Parts: sequence; C-alpha cells; structure tokens
Amino acid sequence: MTLDALANEIAAKAKAEAEAIIAAAKQQAKHIEDEAKVEASSFSSDMKARAERESAQLSVEVVASAKQANQKHLLIARREELDETWESIRSAVASPDLDGRSDILTGLLAEASKPGDGMILRPVSTDRKVLEKGSFTLGEDVEGLGGFVLESKDGSIVLDYRFDSRLDEAWKANLGAVNKTLFGN
Repeated sequence: MTLDALANEIAAKAKAEAEAIIAAAKQQAKHIEDEAKVEASSFSSDMKARAERESAQLSVEVVASAKQANQKHLLIARREELDETWESIRSAVASPDLDGRSDILTGLLAEASKPGDGMILRPVSTDRKVLEKGSFTLGEDVEGLGGFVLESKDGSIVLDYRFDSRLDEAWKANLGAVNKTLFGN
C-alpha cells in the first residue's frame, strides 16, 4: 500500500468517524432540544395556569373590595341622610311656631302636677310665657328645644319634661320606621 492510499484510507476513516460523531451530536442536540421544548411547554403551561389562578383571585378580591367600598359609601350616605332628618326634626320641634306646641305644654303641665307639689319649674326660654300661667314657682331657664324641668328646692330631684328627652325617646323607638320610610328597607 502506498502512502497516498494509506493517507486516503486514514482520511476516509477520519471523515467517516467525524460524520458519525456529527450525526451522534446532532441526534443528541435534537434530543436535548426536544426535552427543552417539553420542559419549556410544561413550564409555560404551569405559569399560564398560575397566572390565570392569580388573575381570577385578584378579580374576586377587586370585586369584593369594590362591593365593600360601595356598601361603605351607601352606609355613609344613609347616615348623613338620617343626621339631616334628625336635625330638621329638632329644628321643627324647637320652633316657637310648632303646631300644637301649647297643647303639648298643657299636657306636660298636667302630667307634672301630680309629683310637682313644692317643686320649681325651670322652663326652656321659648316656652316661658306659656308656662308662667301655671301654678308652679318659676326658676331660671334651662337649655332645650321646649318644655321644662321640675326641680326640688334642694336640687336633689330633677324631673325632665323637655321636648329633647321626649324626642330622643321617640326617635329611638321609631328609627326602624324612619329607615324604612327613607330607604325602603
């Protein structure tokens, strides 16, 4: 065998070996690429599912938060409406022109005459003129929307016949009906 033939044979073997190595490397690269694609697809699916779960949870939380904020605003608006209603009622009751004011005072005087012997009548200034006509000894004015208080001479007993306390009781007793009238529930 000649040198050229030996060189050609070595070159052919080297080329064949190189082609086999390249083919094996390509096959291994294809296998690695396929595994990477499967892993990437799995990771992508997991991330997508996780993102969808988080998005759904966030959506639920945002809706719940919005509902809670709306309920809070509604409660605040209702409270403001109740406060305005309360103030308008107090204003109407405090007015000297309240219809039936003298009848109310007459009724309160009749109620007060039973335990009132020897007591001092302290009127709200708005009603002083009407209450002067009664049989009680008048004392200094008291604060209030109307009416009076009876006070023992030593100050140890005070009976409240002011419109304020009566109105407070009526408001508390009828708050459910007021709510139903204003808000329908």
